[in-house]
Amino acid sequence: MPIHPVQLAALMREVEQEDPIDFADLPFPEDELRDLVANHLCEMAAAMENFSQEDRLMTLLAVSAKLVLENLVLHVQLLRRHGIPVSDDVETLLTRLRKPS
Repeated sequence: MPIHPVQLAALMREVEQEDPIDFADLPFPEDELRDLVANHLCEMAAAMENFSQEDRLMTLLAVSAKLVLENLVLHVQLLRRHGIPVSDDVETLLTRLRKPS
């Protein structure tokens, strides 16, 4: 049974209670942004209707991983732009990433 965008947006709000998003001074209503993302993800999930369960899971994990990486990069860029040092955890991660394998 596919999830409806309204249900997904509600789940997003629940998750945000534990880890709020700082919308800062974006000129868009927060709920409209949530709805836009929920609609897009539900459309993406519907397009995977013919995927196997494993392929669907792998695709959704890949999309999630890409978004987490993008969020990390944007967060570090923002901190650097404002001259704010990154946390020790982030610095450790970045140091580890800089070392050749």
